[in-house]
Amino acid sequence: MTNTLKVIFGLFIIGSIFITSCGEDESIILPSAYVEDNNRLEGNVGTTDFTFKIKLVETATEMVTIGYETQDVTATAGEDYEATSGTAIIIAGSRETTFTVKVFGDEDYEDDETFKIKLLNTTTADISNSDGIGTIRNEDSFTPIGNDGYETPLIQPGYTLTWQEEFDGTSLNTGDWNYETGDHGWGNNELQNYQAGINNTILNNGKLVIEAREENGGYTSARLTTQGKKSFKYGRIDIRAKLPFGQGIWPALWMLGDNINTASWPACGEIDIMEMVGSDPATTHGTLHWEQNGHNYQGGGTSISSGILADEFHVYTIIWDANEIKWLLNDVAFYSINTSSTAFSAFDNNFFFIMNVAVGGNWPGYPDATTTFPQRMIVDYIRVFQ
Repeated sequence: MTNTLKVIFGLFIIGSIFITSCGEDESIILPSAYVEDNNRLEGNVGTTDFTFKIKLVETATEMVTIGYETQDVTATAGEDYEATSGTAIIIAGSRETTFTVKVFGDEDYEDDETFKIKLLNTTTADISNSDGIGTIRNEDSFTPIGNDGYETPLIQPGYTLTWQEEFDGTSLNTGDWNYETGDHGWGNNELQNYQAGINNTILNNGKLVIEAREENGGYTSARLTTQGKKSFKYGRIDIRAKLPFGQGIWPALWMLGDNINTASWPACGEIDIMEMVGSDPATTHGTLHWEQNGHNYQGGGTSISSGILADEFHVYTIIWDANEIKWLLNDVAFYSINTSSTAFSAFDNNFFFIMNVAVGGNWPGYPDATTTFPQRMIVDYIRVFQ
C-alpha cells in the first residue's frame, strides 16, 4: 500500500508576503525503497566488506532517510559478522545509496550462513520490501574424517589394473573429468542446479566430495563425467563411496555409451553401477537401460543388514563382459543380467563415467521438512580392471 501525506493548507512566499490558500487535497506519493541481497565468499583472514544497496523504485525528488540494522538468521553477530546499524541517506535526484557490513574470515569449514538486513520505519519512503539477505559463502574445504568400511585390493585375480582415480590431488583432474552444469531438470524433473567449482566439488584427504546444498532459495550440486576423456569396454569396475541420505536425495555412480551424441538415449545404453533413493538409505540398485522397441530397463537391488549406506564406505562393483553384467556390493554378487542377445548390443561399446547427487526427481520424490543439507557423496576411488 502506498503511503501518502495529506496537504490541506499550502503556504506560498512572495518576497516578504505570506499567502495562505485553501484548496483541494493534494497527495504526496512516497518513493518505494528496498534493499538488495548480497552473497560473497567470507575470506580466510581479517574481514570482508559486504556492500548492500538501498534503492528506490523511482528517483527521489527530496532527500530520503532510511534506518537499517542487521539481524541474525543462521549467522551470528560478533562471531560471523559485525552487527551493524545506521541511517542511509539518498539525496534528491538519486535512486540508491550503499552501506557495508564486515564479515569475519576464517579457515574453518562450515555451511553457508545468512544474516538479514532490516529497513526501519521512515517518514520519507515507503518500505516495500524491508528484508535483504546477506549470504556468507564458505570457501574452506570439507575434510572427510575416517576411512571405515569395506575396501577392495589393487590386485584382482585374472585382471590388470588399467585405470584408477584415487582423488589424491587438491582439485579435480580436468584432464580426465568434466563438470556438467545446468538446472533444466535433466529429464527427471530434478530441482538442483549443477555447478562447477569448490562449493559443490571438494577434493581433500584423498577423497572426492560431491556436495548437495540448499542455498539462494534452491539447491545446488555437482555432476562429473569422463565423456570424451576416459571410456572403457568390459572389465571389473570398483567404486568405493560413502553415500548421502534423506528424502529427495538421489546419488548415482553410472555410465553412458560413448555414442550418446549420435545414437541418443537410451539407444546408447546406460549402466547404473549404483543408485540410491535417499528415503531408503540402506538399499543400492543396479540397472541397465537400453533401446528395444522403445525405452527398456532391468535391474535389481540389495540392502545392508544394519545401518545405512551413509554410515561407512562400501564398494560398488560391476563385472562386465560380452555375455553378462553382474553387480556386487562389498564383493558379494546380488544381481546379474545376461547380455549375450543382440537386444543388448549397446553394451558391446565403450562407456564413460558419471557421478552426481541429484535433489528431487520422479523416482526419489522431493525434499521435505525431514531433509537436511548439505548432503555429501564421498568417493574414495574408482578402479578399472580389464
